[in-house]
Amino acid sequence: MNSKYPKVVLKNFGIIDPFSIDSYIQNGGFEAFKKALKLNRIDVIDEIKKSGLRGRGGAGFFTGLKQNYTISSCEECTERFVICNADEGEPGTFKDKLIMENDPFVIIEGILISAYAIDATKGFIYIRGEYDKSIQVIQNAIDQAYEKGFLGKKILNTNFSFDIELFLGAGSYLCGEELTLIESLEGKRGYPRIKPPFPAEKGLWNKPTLINNVETFSNIPYIIQNGSEWFSSIGTSESKGTKLFCLSGNIKNTGVYELPFGISLREIVYDIGGGMLPGYEFKGAILGGAAGTFVNDNFIDVPMAFETLKSIGATLGSGAIIVIDQKTNLLKLLINIIEFFKHESCGKCVPCRIGTTLIYNKLKYNKLTENEFNWILEQSEYMARTSLCPLGQSPILPVKSAIKYFKKELLAYGK
Repeated sequence: MNSKYPKVVLKNFGIIDPFSIDSYIQNGGFEAFKKALKLNRIDVIDEIKKSGLRGRGGAGFFTGLKQNYTISSCEECTERFVICNADEGEPGTFKDKLIMENDPFVIIEGILISAYAIDATKGFIYIRGEYDKSIQVIQNAIDQAYEKGFLGKKILNTNFSFDIELFLGAGSYLCGEELTLIESLEGKRGYPRIKPPFPAEKGLWNKPTLINNVETFSNIPYIIQNGSEWFSSIGTSESKGTKLFCLSGNIKNTGVYELPFGISLREIVYDIGGGMLPGYEFKGAILGGAAGTFVNDNFIDVPMAFETLKSIGATLGSGAIIVIDQKTNLLKLLINIIEFFKHESCGKCVPCRIGTTLIYNKLKYNKLTENEFNWILEQSEYMARTSLCPLGQSPILPVKSAIKYFKKELLAYGK
């Protein structure tokens, strides 16, 4: 880890024992939760709102506003839920796994603070079933939190009671989407729901439900403990704090890095990543994973933040940065992305079920021309307009950006 940059989420890495709650407590763990319990619930939400924390799962919605909607959507409701989305199915993304296996207690503390803020009584950590070690570490953390009185009835001798249950997913990419995840939690097939209503209004078992990503929850204890001004002093005007970036490709230092919003792609690739491996030259990157956007080398100095990437038609997504080099077969890469969407489509809605197959077949089995690419773009845009969930709405992002920035190279494969 580079000491040049502030650490928030990764602060405890290498310091605490992830299997010991005592180790976490000795290093300041659960002090933020104790502080929150002494505050009015609305004051806790206001502090999160003032911090400017945005969701780290991909959408970037303001976390404090989501909390506020969850409690205000049904003020008379006596039952609310909190769900931690630990499904992490986006290709090129492996940050949540790192948090779960190295600092599981900070996730629980973030969930507890959020649950207190919205007056929830039950929480779930929805984790992908392939994450064997993560499952082991998280379950151990939950068990120890119960033993120490941080979970259960009348926590720390207060009137606040809260339980957490671990729920294993079955590997569906679609269940990373919040409403599909809720369907799965309810014991149903992982099919998307139509929005609205949103989870804050009618989520799990039609009750107000707060869903956040692992990384999002992990920021909350530090915001409550150190204050919103401290947190908002890091990053940019519209993207506060730090972000975990998953760096992969033919570079020297692949891995997960916590860096402040606003850092450039150049700095991430060459300073943090150590530059390209011998024999490889930087050509571009995919930002945000398979459901992200291609960028070429003209964007290497663009600040990595929600607002700056949006202004150029790119996306931050989950924080994945897949580096593309001059030896990368861009057509094969695009085919692999569309094949992934085709495989992961649940088949519920026709535009996604048929559209992913048509685009895949067109890319893989046809001689590609300008007209062929225009047709692929039309189909992708139709899917984006008419599909029920983000999976069917996603292919337009890699397809459109790949054609925009690498059309010449893509056409060359068809000759």
